[in-house]
Amino acid sequence: MLHLIWKLFLLAIMTLGIISVYVYFKQSRMLYYPNMPGRELTATPADIGLEYQDVNLTTEDGIELHGWFIPGDNPHRTLLFFHGNAGNISHRLESIELFHRLGVSVFIFDYRGFGQSAGSPTEQGTYLDAQAAWSYLTQTRALDADGIIVFGRSLGGAIATWLASRHTPAMLILESTFTSVPAMAQRFYPFLPVRLLTRFQYNSLTLVKNLACPLLIAHSRDDEIIPYDEGQQLFEAAPEPKQFLEMRGGHNDGFIVSGPAYVSGLRAFIDAYAQTAAKP
Repeated sequence: MLHLIWKLFLLAIMTLGIISVYVYFKQSRMLYYPNMPGRELTATPADIGLEYQDVNLTTEDGIELHGWFIPGDNPHRTLLFFHGNAGNISHRLESIELFHRLGVSVFIFDYRGFGQSAGSPTEQGTYLDAQAAWSYLTQTRALDADGIIVFGRSLGGAIATWLASRHTPAMLILESTFTSVPAMAQRFYPFLPVRLLTRFQYNSLTLVKNLACPLLIAHSRDDEIIPYDEGQQLFEAAPEPKQFLEMRGGHNDGFIVSGPAYVSGLRAFIDAYAQTAAKP
């Protein structure tokens, strides 16, 4: 019996080791899904009746990125959109249309390795992508930082938080996002030493404490991928001014299911904190 127990113990250790090695080396594929449902652009803002401009920009390390700039009614409000970890900008037309109805211009782009952007995604790479997008708005388009609304959904929330912790936009809006990759990994793999294995951090819980702009966090209690309390933890750690918008629906459709309550919540927050004065 002792011999059998010992064999089972060794088998369990070996299995755990194999899983750990797999998780360690396959993390990038487990975090980024640029090919789901596909890298090709399936539509453009023109398909929903919106004018747009194709934008190509180059990161500090020489990666070519692609995005769209969709002009809005208010030239002094521009939303910089950081999308989630799957698909590309053509899969965000519903959100683009919603933000357009709020009167803001929208700049949305694909991270390296997504859509028509070159390269392969990494944590530091996505930060360089974010900086390139910020530079495009503030330098190439010469927009005032106090008129830029930084918005991040899911993984994009972590990238948006990184950017907002290094600059001072008009505001930061985080939707359905998480505290850090290790914290989320621990939820999915409670039997693994994930904090030792994780090569990605995206530590928004630390960065959110350094914000110097108003913050809105939107999260649904029904989120089946990123638990509601992840959003609550971020909210509690952030300095004032801040607001929490409770949504309904799942991780990928919460902004749709929440309907008018979501739209009115965003509108009220943007109207309260966005810079509306024209340039002198």
